Amino acid sequence: MAQHVVVLGGGATGEAFVGTLRRLDKNVRITLVEDELVGGECSYWACIPSKTLLRPLEIAFRARLAPGVTAKVDPVQIFKWRDEVSEKDDTSQVEWVQKLDAEVVRGRARIVSPGEVEVDGRKVEYDELMISTGSVPAMPHVEGLDEVAAWTSREGTSAEAVPESLLIIGAGAVGCELAQFYARASSKVTLVQSGDFILPRIDREAGDLLAGLFEEEGIDIRLNARAKSVERVNGSLRLELADDELEASTLLVATGRLPNVEGLGLEQLDVSVGKTGIEVDDRLCAGEHVWAAGDVTGVALFTHVGKYQARVAAANVAGRDRRADYRALPSAVFTDPQVAAVGDTSGEGAVVGKWDLTKVSRTATFQKPKRPGFVKLFADPKRGVLVGAVLVGPEAGEWMGQLTLAIRAEVPVGVLLDTIQPFPSFSEAIFFATRELDL
Repeated sequence: MAQHVVVLGGGATGEAFVGTLRRLDKNVRITLVEDELVGGECSYWACIPSKTLLRPLEIAFRARLAPGVTAKVDPVQIFKWRDEVSEKDDTSQVEWVQKLDAEVVRGRARIVSPGEVEVDGRKVEYDELMISTGSVPAMPHVEGLDEVAAWTSREGTSAEAVPESLLIIGAGAVGCELAQFYARASSKVTLVQSGDFILPRIDREAGDLLAGLFEEEGIDIRLNARAKSVERVNGSLRLELADDELEASTLLVATGRLPNVEGLGLEQLDVSVGKTGIEVDDRLCAGEHVWAAGDVTGVALFTHVGKYQARVAAANVAGRDRRADYRALPSAVFTDPQVAAVGDTSGEGAVVGKWDLTKVSRTATFQKPKRPGFVKLFADPKRGVLVGAVLVGPEAGEWMGQLTLAIRAEVPVGVLLDTIQPFPSFSEAIFFATRELDL
C-alpha cells in the first residue's frame, strides 16, 4: 500500500481523487499541490460562473414566452450574483481538503525524478503520483492574435461589463453558451465557425436547430469561415476571413483546450504524452506509480468525466481493482434550449427513433409559442439496447439521466417502453422516441 500520494492539480478532478482516496484509505499521507486556486477552472472560470451567468437571461427570455409575465435584465446584478457564486477565494476549498487530513502545498510542481517532485524549491517525495493538472485554452494560428488582447473563456466568464459588440471564434459548447449570454445581455454577437454547423461534436440536427434559434435572437452565424488575421483599428477589432471582414469591440477565442503538461517534467517519467494528453489505461495508470485523470488525459474534457476518472484511479491506488467504462459519457450544453448527448450518436449500425418535443403536453404548459426540440435515440438492433441519445429541450441535461443509466446498464428497450414516465413532463418524449425504434 502507498505511504505518500502526491496530487498535482487541485481542480475538481484532484479534489475528487483526494476525497475518494481518503474514504478508502484512512491512513495514507496525501499532499495536494496547486499553483492557482483549489477548486480549479470549473469553480472559478468555467462551469460555475458560466452557468450562473446564463440562468438569469434564461429566466428573462422565458418570461417573454409566458403570457402575462415580464422581466427586466440588469447586467450589474447578474455579474454580482456570479461573483457571489464563484468568488475567487478558495479558503473553503482548502479547509475542506485539510479536514480530510491532506496537506495543501501552493506552487508550480516539477517532477525532478521518479518518486520526487519539486514545488518552488521544496522537494516532496512520493510513492504514487496523481497528475490532474487540467487543460489550457488552445489558441488558433491567426495572424496578429497575440497582439489584440483577445478574451478566452476566462475573460468571457469574468467580465464586469457587456461589450458593445463581440466576435467569437469557435462554436463549440463554450462559444455557443457565451454567444447566447452576451447576445441576450444586449451585445451584438457574431459567431465564427470553421465547419458547416455549430456544436460540431454533437449531432448535426441539434446544431442546426440551435443555429436557427440563435439567428432568431439576432446572433450572426458565419459557417465555413476561417479567421486569417486580426488587428485593432481605431479602437475596434477587425477580423479578416477568407472572403469577408468583421468588426467588433471585443474578440473571444473558444477553439478548444489542450492538456496542461508543459513544464511538469514528465520526461523524467516513463509516461507517454500523445496529441490529446497523457496516455492512460482503463485503470487510469500512466506509468509505474503514476496516474492521470481529467482533462490532462484528453479522454473527454468534462468535469464529471474527470471526477469519474479520479474515483477509478483512487480505488486502484487504494488497492482495489476498478476499470473505467466510457460507453455512456454524458454531456450538456447549457444554452436555451439545452443540448444534451450521451453514448454513441454516430448512427453507424444503429436504429434511430426520434420524437418532436412540441408533441408532448409539457411544452404547451411551458412556453408560448412552442419552441422546437427533440429526443433522438440510437439502438443496437442485435442486442435491443440503446447505445446513444441526443436531447434538445428545456433542462435536457437534467432529464437525460435515465438514458445515461439505460446505456450504461444495457437496459432492454422493452423495459424502457414499460417504464412509466411522469405526466406532463419532457421525459414523456423518451417513451415516444423509444416507440419509434424499429426493432
